[in-house]
Amino acid sequence: MTRHHPDSLSLMEYSAGNLSEPHALCIRLHLEQCPHCRSRVDTLNSLGAVMMDHQPKVTVADSSFEQLMARIDSSPQASSPVVPQPKVSPLQKLLGDDINALPWKRQLADVSVLDITDKFPGQNERVVLQKLVAGGKAPAHTHRGDETTIVLQGAFADQKGVFNQWDFVVLNEQDEHRPVAVGCEDCITLSVLSAPLKLTGTFTRLLNPFLR
Repeated sequence: MTRHHPDSLSLMEYSAGNLSEPHALCIRLHLEQCPHCRSRVDTLNSLGAVMMDHQPKVTVADSSFEQLMARIDSSPQASSPVVPQPKVSPLQKLLGDDINALPWKRQLADVSVLDITDKFPGQNERVVLQKLVAGGKAPAHTHRGDETTIVLQGAFADQKGVFNQWDFVVLNEQDEHRPVAVGCEDCITLSVLSAPLKLTGTFTRLLNPFLR
C-alpha cells in the first residue's frame, strides 16, 4: 500500500491535463496502484465534467445526428470479433519488461543512472532513472530546483521516512537528504528534475561540476 502521495494541487493539474508528459507519467504510475488518489482524481474529473456541462451549448443542424449514424452504418463491418489486447502499462511501453536489464551507467559506488530525457522530446525537464543497490547509500545532496520522484522497485529511507514501491515524493532546494536503499532488492526510482541536484558531502561536492 502506498503511503506517500501527490498533493491536491498536483492531482488537480493532472486531472486538467496541465502537467508535462513526464510529470503526468509519474502520477499515472502512482494512480494505477493507489485507490485513494485514483478516487480523488475521479472526483476531480466528475467536477470538471459538470463545469463543462455549464458551458454555452453549441448549436448543430437537426440533420447532423442522422448523417453521422448513416456514415457509421455504411462503414465496413469487421468480419471477425475483435480480440482484446493484453494491457501494457505505460512503464512497460517506455522501458520494456525488465528495468534491471536496462543499460545502467555507474555514477558512484552504490548509484547507477540512466537518462531517458530523449524519450520525452520537447520537454524542458531532465528525466532520469536511478538505481541504488540494496543496502547502499546515495551521497548527501540537495536540489537546485524541483525533483519529482516515484519509486518503481524496492524502497529507500531518508529523514522524511520510508518510501516503498509506487510512493511519490517532491523535493526542492530546501530539502537535503541522503537516501538509503532498504530491503533485499535494489531500489529504482524515476525522477523528473527541473535543475541538476547539488552534492553536499565533504568529498562528493567536488563532483558537482560533472552532475549535469
